[in-house]
Amino acid sequence: MGFLSWLGLSRKRTNSVSQFRDDESGSSTASPAGEFAVDEYRPMKVVCIGAGYSGIIAGIRFSQKVPNLDLKIYEKAAGIGGTWWTNKYPGLMCDTPSHCYQLTFEEHSQWSSFYTPGSEILAYLHRVVEKYKLMRYIRLQHELVHARWDGPSGKWHLRIRRGDTGEEFDDTTDVLFLGTGSLSRPCWPDIPGLGDFKGRVVHSGKWDIPDDDLKDWADKRVGVIGNGASGIQIVSALQSQVGTLTNFVRQKQWIAETFSATKILELMGRAPGSIDFSITDAERERFKDPAFYKEFRHNLENSLNSVSRMTIRGSEAQKAVAAMCKEDMINRLAKKPELIDKILPEFSVCCRRLTPGPGYLEALCADNATLEVTPISKITSTGVTLSDDTHHPLDVLICATGFDTTYKQPFPIIGRDGRMLNDRWADWAEAYMSMAVDGFPNLFFGTGPNSFVNAAGSLLIIMERQVAYAVSAVLKMQRERLRSMQVKAEALRDWREYMDAFFPKMVYTESCNSWHKNVEGKIVGLWPGTCLHAVRTLANPRWEDYTYTSLDKTGNRLYWLGDGQTHNEKTMTGDRAWYLDDEEVDFPPVPEDASA
Repeated sequence: MGFLSWLGLSRKRTNSVSQFRDDESGSSTASPAGEFAVDEYRPMKVVCIGAGYSGIIAGIRFSQKVPNLDLKIYEKAAGIGGTWWTNKYPGLMCDTPSHCYQLTFEEHSQWSSFYTPGSEILAYLHRVVEKYKLMRYIRLQHELVHARWDGPSGKWHLRIRRGDTGEEFDDTTDVLFLGTGSLSRPCWPDIPGLGDFKGRVVHSGKWDIPDDDLKDWADKRVGVIGNGASGIQIVSALQSQVGTLTNFVRQKQWIAETFSATKILELMGRAPGSIDFSITDAERERFKDPAFYKEFRHNLENSLNSVSRMTIRGSEAQKAVAAMCKEDMINRLAKKPELIDKILPEFSVCCRRLTPGPGYLEALCADNATLEVTPISKITSTGVTLSDDTHHPLDVLICATGFDTTYKQPFPIIGRDGRMLNDRWADWAEAYMSMAVDGFPNLFFGTGPNSFVNAAGSLLIIMERQVAYAVSAVLKMQRERLRSMQVKAEALRDWREYMDAFFPKMVYTESCNSWHKNVEGKIVGLWPGTCLHAVRTLANPRWEDYTYTSLDKTGNRLYWLGDGQTHNEKTMTGDRAWYLDDEEVDFPPVPEDASA
């Protein structure tokens, strides 16, 4: 094979070259050698939707990694933070240990509790946004109305609405990154008569009750529907502040406070069995020592990433954790042993999302608390009526019933050939490696379908790797002068087949209601593997699983090689020995002896 043929510069076209192009790229007889340097990167525009964790990470990494970049982050709310801006209910906290719920590159050691209150997480995000000067990219109260792919231009056409004025305007972008997440649109319970209740009704995800109003609830009869993470936290926070509290639940729930706390207590030298997770002034002072804090955080995350085997159905680890949680729950329910049969599940630990639930079982054991497992028949003007005709008079009804987790977007996303993403996801939501969907070029997701992990690992490290994946894709498009890239349908099919083979081995598919699966029981929320498995997988994108169209119409896949120079050589500016810089040189370790 001749040199020009090896480079792909000969006139003879192969089938693989024609597969590189499609009907969006056109054709031309232009020279396959460009008039630009190989690192004279073309301008790229990226628009991110959402300024929660994913959007904030995207703002940091895209602006850091991508040269010649135009970046915008549209956020429909009046503030940054995503779910931590939206949710303001009493008791709001992260159910992952605080020191594992922070960015790898932006540590914070001065949390007030080992399970961080939501207000502190929001404050942390504000500090990150301020430090990295991200408000120059963020447009608050700007809501995406629709997004439409235009093949000939290789751009997404966006319609944006300003929430403060109602004004709408158009924008375009080369790449669209959806950081909207899956826990942003409250889901109200489908119970007859909900609109007839004359007391106060509020959803945990749309909490609009001022803290001062809670001071007047000492004689109120309060009902909480739900025992997911939000319901558990609200019950724990409100039980001691109200007259009576009734928790209406459809199914049982594992509470894993001891499981989650054991390693924390061990690392901090606390007495086993403690249920006080506030961090003392002396402990925060210890955390100011960088070496101590680094070791503590590393050991805690190492522990968090070491328990994934308990999610395997029938495994010894699953049996051991179930026995431990059962013993702990029975002990904590000793004041009201009649609650044990009402709350202790038959399904495996982690079938539903596992939560530590600090204070929840203790709240249910209080004299003013009732756990009601009889199904709700209807809601009346005065309270809740059960299927056995028991009526609970209420003054306040709190719906802690979660969010719309179908992943269907509240705005139309129109891909190639006019196909709607919500139609594509009519049966269930799916995305290749959680990142991309065939027929929707230049579109990437943050916390898209199958992004989450259940009991083991931190979601934030997955978010970081998802953003890194999208950044790598943008750099590839920029470097190789690509108009578009879209995942192959067969690659998504193989991903689907992998998941279908993986999940039946896990406890998630047992008979329990969980936001991780759709109404047919298909797992749409969880990554098919461990947290570390996701991190390793996303770190090595399979670019061969995508098809591409070229920005330039030569039909030559190596047109991006340009004129054979780098920009610094062409302009005789900048460093022309950059490969000798310390950050560029990969210094190999030197063995201490021949046997090493």
